[in-house]
Amino acid sequence: MIPAIFGLSGLTLTDDERAFFRDCDPAGYILFGRNVDNRAQLRALTDELRGLHGRDDLFISIDQEGGRVARMKPPVWAKYPAGEPFARLYDVAPSSAIAAARANAEALGLDLAQAGITVDCWPCVDVREPGAHDVIGDRALGQEPMRVAALGRAILEGLEAAGVAGVIKHMPGHGRAGADSHKELPTVHADAEALERDIAPFRALAGRAKIGMTGHILFPAWDADAPATQSPRIIAEIIRGAIGFDGLLLTDDIDMQALSGTIPERSARALAAGCDLVLNCWARMDDMVGIAQACPTMGEQSAARLARAMEGFGSGTFLSADLAQERQAECIATRDALLGLV
Repeated sequence: MIPAIFGLSGLTLTDDERAFFRDCDPAGYILFGRNVDNRAQLRALTDELRGLHGRDDLFISIDQEGGRVARMKPPVWAKYPAGEPFARLYDVAPSSAIAAARANAEALGLDLAQAGITVDCWPCVDVREPGAHDVIGDRALGQEPMRVAALGRAILEGLEAAGVAGVIKHMPGHGRAGADSHKELPTVHADAEALERDIAPFRALAGRAKIGMTGHILFPAWDADAPATQSPRIIAEIIRGAIGFDGLLLTDDIDMQALSGTIPERSARALAAGCDLVLNCWARMDDMVGIAQACPTMGEQSAARLARAMEGFGSGTFLSADLAQERQAECIATRDALLGLV
């Protein structure tokens, strides 16, 4: 098994993808809008991926947060709110906000589970900072670290109730960044004391979350030379150390313009720094082949973390369509009633 999560080019596997994936055996996959059309098509695609590897608990992921980050869209799938409404409700009724976030995540997770998706790259537990770039913006769960942690925990619980593993992101914190890491490398100039705010939600959830994602951000207070994804110091001393996260650590998309070098070079640096898996989203065969050649085997510790992260999240956990629809309606009604308080 190679330590990579790969994207797919379309609604079905091409012959080249099928042969390559069978041969190199990646740790898992990530889906985007280009891979999603209708319920039957999507379930057939994820079933084929599971059959290709013979693993019911295969890591099949998607970015489905609600709001502006949603790969599965109406009219086929329901529309879900971003993080901001839950943060507003928390202002007046914290316990109601937590219950609403949990119900919303379970409803959203049931969509994923029925589609055969086992991992959602969510919740975003970056602490929102005034004046920062809006790449996080309303995706955030608030400006106060423990509020963010409480709502993030509720999202993890809701997803897991639906049979889906969540991913806390973007460690050690993207909420203060003044640039979009999709387009350039952000530099956060805050000192180590100020950055305690940023890492606080991740620390609070470190023992609860089994999967985390790094951010491509430069933090000179910790490492003036390498962004978090490729920094041995940040991964060892901050993510594994100060935060205390010992779960499966994957990179944000290795193709983002925040990073330099070829895709295989970027991937090798991230793994050497201490990431367990490289996330490569765009299904470019040359890049995927390059990653497989540069990063041919997964270490034993990373393989153990992957196994722990995916335990219990196989196809056997899926509800029947009728039961899932009934439960989803209950969750959405609960969410809407609670959000209606504000």
